[in-house]
Formats: sequence, structure tokens, C-alpha cells
Amino acid sequence: MTGAAWAFLALFAVAAVGDWVAVVRRPGARALEYVCKPAALVALLLVAVALDPADGGQRAWFVVALVWCLAGDVFLMLPSDRFVPGLASFLVGHLAYVVGLALRPDWSAGRLVLGLVVVAAALAVLGPRVIGAVARRDRALVPPVVAYMAAISAMVANAVATGDLLAVAGAGLFYASDTLIALDRFERARPWAGLAIMVTYHLGQLGLVLSLPG
Repeated sequence: MTGAAWAFLALFAVAAVGDWVAVVRRPGARALEYVCKPAALVALLLVAVALDPADGGQRAWFVVALVWCLAGDVFLMLPSDRFVPGLASFLVGHLAYVVGLALRPDWSAGRLVLGLVVVAAALAVLGPRVIGAVARRDRALVPPVVAYMAAISAMVANAVATGDLLAVAGAGLFYASDTLIALDRFERARPWAGLAIMVTYHLGQLGLVLSLPG
């Protein structure tokens, strides 16, 4: 870790905690959320830029992923419902992560098979529940949600293929965050979901960025 990366990491921590506070205090802390939510991803993006990884190509794809995730964050926090643009932004972000993870020299086809088994098991349990809830609310959203689930599942499988624990933990937390978003939005609202979604999301993104090999 470079000195600049540590500084940006500290900024990320402050912004992430600020966003968690804003989520708990909704709707009374919208201004704080509008500042801290994008600031956290900007800081994490700067961490990725400031790192000195062994493979600059992987870092470039991670930066692309973070830019698209930042766009998704902005779409989803706006007062009007921009769920589909937010979903599309995160889908592109996951595909960029897939490419970046696949560029790692320790990526293994054998571990990819293991990753695919893991995500297949998760989809077998959670997929019908999520898709069923989406279909009951808005059938038009089923195809984009299915495409999104495929993209994030591919990201998780490729994280497993690297054998890097930080990448696996980060991808898994990201998956958990998005699953909770779907269940909270389409199945039923949960009073604790907002905080859990953001904590798992920020920690997931952090794990992926810190998995960049030095």
C-alpha cells in the first residue's frame, strides 16, 4: 500500500460511516447521504488508482468497475425511481470486475468450476425467491434482473477462481448486499435492511479493491 492509498482509504472509511449514519437517520439526513454515498466510492476509486499492483491491466478494469458502480450509486440514491439505470450501471460494473479478476495470474479454471458450483447453489436457493418477488411487482423487470443476477454470479465465480480470500469475501458481500436489495424492494421492506445493504456493499467493494495483487 502506498501512502496515498492509505490516505484515500481513511477518506473512504469516513465517508462510508457517514453514509451508514445517513441511512439510519433517513429521511432526516438526505444531504449527508448525497455527500457521503458518492464520496465513499470516489475515495475507493482513488485507492485503486493509488495502489501499485503487479498488473496494471487488472487495476484498469477495477477502476472501470468502480466508475460504473459510482454511477449506479447516484442513480439509486436520487429521489425519483431510477432503478433500471442503476441496475444497468452495476451490471456493467460487475462485467468489468469479471474481466479484471480473470486477468489475475493465479486465476484457475479448476477454481472457476468450484465458483460456478457455489453460485449455482446460491441461485437454486435465492433465485426463485427473488424472481418470484420481482414478477409479482413488475413482470417487465424480470429480464433485466435475471441478466443482473447472471452478471454478479459470474463476478463471484471469477473471484473464487482467483483463490484470493479478499476477492472472495468482497464478491460474496457484494452478492449479499444486492440480494438483500432485491428482497427488501420486491418482497417486503425490512427496517434494518438499509444499513445492512450499505455495510455489506462498502465492505464488499473494499475487499475487491484490496485484492489487487501487489
